[in-house]
Amino acid sequence: MAKNTTKGVTRRKFIKNTALISSGVTLLPSLLSSCADDDDGPVYTGGGFREGVASFDPSATGIILWTRYTPADNESGDALIRWELSDTADFNRLAASGTLRAGPATDYTVAVDATGLTANQKYFYRFRSESTRAESVVGETRTLPLAGQASSVKMAVVSCANYQSGLFNVYGAVAASEADVVVHLGDYIYEYGQGQYGTNSSTAVLNRGHLPATEVLNLSDYRTRYQQYRSDPQLQLAHQLKPFICVWDDHELANDAYVDGAENHQPSEGSYAQRKQIAQQVWHEYLPARVSSPDKIYRSFDFGGIAQLLMLDTRLLGRDKQLSYADYFGAGGTFNAAAFATAWLNPNRSMLGTEQRTWLAAALAGSSAKWQVLGSQVLMGKMYIPAELLPLVAQLASGGGTAAVLAQYTALATQLIAIKLRIQQGDPTVTPTERARVTTVLPYNLDAWDGYPAERERVYAAAGAKKLVSLAGDTHNAWYNDLTTASGQKAGVEFACPSVSSPGFEAFFNGNAATAQSFAQSNQLLIDDLNYLDASQRGYVLAEFSATTASAQWRYVGSLDVASTSTTTGKTVTEA
Repeated sequence: MAKNTTKGVTRRKFIKNTALISSGVTLLPSLLSSCADDDDGPVYTGGGFREGVASFDPSATGIILWTRYTPADNESGDALIRWELSDTADFNRLAASGTLRAGPATDYTVAVDATGLTANQKYFYRFRSESTRAESVVGETRTLPLAGQASSVKMAVVSCANYQSGLFNVYGAVAASEADVVVHLGDYIYEYGQGQYGTNSSTAVLNRGHLPATEVLNLSDYRTRYQQYRSDPQLQLAHQLKPFICVWDDHELANDAYVDGAENHQPSEGSYAQRKQIAQQVWHEYLPARVSSPDKIYRSFDFGGIAQLLMLDTRLLGRDKQLSYADYFGAGGTFNAAAFATAWLNPNRSMLGTEQRTWLAAALAGSSAKWQVLGSQVLMGKMYIPAELLPLVAQLASGGGTAAVLAQYTALATQLIAIKLRIQQGDPTVTPTERARVTTVLPYNLDAWDGYPAERERVYAAAGAKKLVSLAGDTHNAWYNDLTTASGQKAGVEFACPSVSSPGFEAFFNGNAATAQSFAQSNQLLIDDLNYLDASQRGYVLAEFSATTASAQWRYVGSLDVASTSTTTGKTVTEA
C-alpha cells in the first residue's frame, strides 16, 4: 500500500532505508537521481497513492501506466510524479521512466503510454512523489506477443461490479488467475445512490453504501464514485497484477443509456449531453485508453496473430433509443405485431453508428488472426422466447416475482417445453396450433443486440467465414450461445460473463438460487441458440485462444459477504 506519512530524506538516508538485499547483493532503487542531498526538509503528513496502480491497453511495444496521487496535508500546487518501468523486479535496469504532473484538472490521476518496449515481456512499474517521496506499490504488467511468440492467450472477462452488492471477490480471483489480460466490458461503476439499486441486507454490515450518497450527476460526484470503487483492495490487486482493456457500458453514465438519452436521466437532472461529457471525461481519468478521441473508444488488439480483439462501443456512440414493447400495446391490451415488426426490423436501426460499423467491417476483413473476438457490452446471441411468455417474464424482470406469477410462468413454460420436446422427437400428433406456440418467438431483451437485428446481420456478413467469438457482459448472468444468422446459419459463438457483484436472475426470485436455476433450465430448453445459462452465481469467464481452439471456463466465487478468492468451475467448453 502507499505510504501515508513520508519525511524528506537525504540521498544517504534514502539509500540506507530502501536498499534491498537479495542473495547477498545490494539492489538499489533507481529513483535516487531526484533525491535531495540536504538533511533538512519539510515533514509531510497524509497523502500518497491510495488508489494503487494500474496498466491498460497493452500492445506488443507499449503499455499505459496509471496511478492517482493524493497530496499531503501540507502540500500545495501540482505534484511531480516520477514513474519507472523495468523488466526486473529490483528496477536495476530501466526500460522507461519519466516525470508526470498530477493536479486537480485530472483529479490528480496521471497516465503515461510507455512505448518502445519488448513484445511478450513481463514488466514491473512504480510511481513516487518527487516532493514528499511517497511511493506506490509495484505493479506488474506485460506486453502482447508478436506472431510465433505464444501458443495461446488467456483473457479474464468481467463486467458489472456494483459496490453496494457485496465484496469484489471476483476481482480477487482474477488477480490470482492465470489470465494474461483482463477484458472489462463495462459497468465498472454504478450511478445510483445509497439504498438504491444493488443494495441488499449486507450493504450496511460491509459498509459498502455508495459515495456520494446521492445519484452521481456532476464532475465531483463521478470522481468521488470512482475513488470509492478504486479504494477496494481486491480491485486494486487485480489492477496491480494484470493489464486491463476496458470499454464503458451504461452505468458509467446512467442506466439504459443511448446516444442522446438514458432511462435513468430525467430533465430535472440537467443536460444529458453535459452529463455524458463528464462521465466520459472521468472514465478516461480512471480507465485510460489508447484512443484518438474521448468519445470513440472502439479499438483493436492483436494477440500474436492468434486472436484479434475488437473492443466496441454499443452504448454511447451510435445507439438508437431502445424499443419498448409497451409502446405497441393498444386499447384493450392488443399488441400491434405489425407495427412492432416494422420498427424492430428497420435496417437503419443502429447500435454502432456508421463510422464504427465501417471501422469494424474493415478490421474484420483485414485481419488474418485465427479468431475474431468482439468485446461487446451486451448479448449478441438470439434470446428469442415464446411470445406468450413475454408478459410473465416482464413481470418477473420488473420485480413482480410473486409466488402467483412464478407459478403461472412455471406452468406455462412446462407446457411449452413438453411441446418442443415432442417436436424434437418427431411426434406426428403435434398440431399446427401447438407448433405455433413454440415457434412464435420474440426477443425478451430489446436493450441487447436482439433489439437491433438488421445491424447484427451486417456484422455477421462482415465476418464472413472467419472464426467469430463474442465476449459479452451486461446481464449479470453467464451464457454460452451459438451465434446464428437470420437464415439459421452458424456465424460464431458467444462467451458471456456473469457479474462481479450485481444481482442476476436470482434477484427476481427473492434470492432463491434453486428457483433461478430452474428458470435457467427452462430457458435452455426453449431458446434455440442458448447452450448454457447460470442465473444465480457471480464470477468471470476465462477465455483461452490458440491456433486450433477457443475455450471458455465459467468460474464462480462463493458468497460476497466474506472475502474469498476461491472459485469453482461451472462450465467448460471448447470450440474448434
